[in-house]
Amino acid sequence: MKFRFLGLLAGLFVLLNAAPAFGQGSFKGYMFGDAYYLASHDDGVNEDTEDAIEGANGLWFRRIYLTFDWTFNEAWSARLRTEMGSPGDFVTATSLVPFAKDAYVRWKNGNHQITLGISGTPTWGVIEDFWGYRSVEKTLLDLQRIASSRDVGVAFKGSFDDAKKFRYNLMLGNGNSVRNENNEGKKVLLSLGFFPNDAIIVEGYVDYDDRPGETNRFTAQGFIGYQQEKGRIGAQYFYQSRDRGNENSIELSGVSVFGAVNLSEKANAFARYDLMMDTDDDMVANPDAGRISYVPFNPAAESSSMVLAGIDFMPHSQVHLMPNIQAVFYGGDDSPDTTILPRLTFWIIFK
Repeated sequence: MKFRFLGLLAGLFVLLNAAPAFGQGSFKGYMFGDAYYLASHDDGVNEDTEDAIEGANGLWFRRIYLTFDWTFNEAWSARLRTEMGSPGDFVTATSLVPFAKDAYVRWKNGNHQITLGISGTPTWGVIEDFWGYRSVEKTLLDLQRIASSRDVGVAFKGSFDDAKKFRYNLMLGNGNSVRNENNEGKKVLLSLGFFPNDAIIVEGYVDYDDRPGETNRFTAQGFIGYQQEKGRIGAQYFYQSRDRGNENSIELSGVSVFGAVNLSEKANAFARYDLMMDTDDDMVANPDAGRISYVPFNPAAESSSMVLAGIDFMPHSQVHLMPNIQAVFYGGDDSPDTTILPRLTFWIIFK
């Protein structure tokens, strides 16, 4: 695997060196991770697992990106992006293995573009850019495994006006993220955004995922953000219904409020609050919570709240050092104790 990856890099460098003859190519990327200490954790389900990971500490890479962009002309472009990262379950020891995160060709015409291949979904791209600290933590739907950031399919994106105040992003995908198609169903995703000025962002989002075995899912989301030179604040809400064949469907919902303040030219402060709720009041906040990476959640909790706060120090514009603390609280009967995870997050950008 390592030799194949090195061979891929060598081939891309050859293409880049040939750029003057065939077009324009460029490399860019970044890497981020943490020095972490799991100070407190109550699994509430499996005491053996809880004992195994409480007190865990170390350093891991949560994401390493390497992106190669190629521009054929003003209308046509392509991207190949690889990603790799540590497992994030506090117990698995394995090498970092790259996989294709983006692989697409894109055609642009004026305010509109069409993308074919593995590309970003409309689900939280705007929200993640506004949050600005994916290096510290994923946005709500990403963190809670409600949806995926990528899919294989065709996407239509653009604006209805030259001022780009009214924007759309429509995608028809396999519904299986970056993996191969394994069912006849498809996933339709649509976001509509309103950007009246540089300060305000409003976006609505829906998707319908036709999954096998009568397990279809419907998701709706709303986001509003306000930003100025000194800082920004945003809020999102989502609702998801999951069919379960002959059983009653599961209804999940959640809220996230986050913001950042510019302290100086080389320092920012950021904070966030997430709340996951079971809309039916008879299930759990998130049945997939036990599969969340890099911060352990209790999969049996009726509700969960995550609090995150930290400082972003920038000794260089492409080097970020971010001490932060993440805590998960639980509600409901016999709720487990709080999970506390202090970290020193690093984010290195290279172009």
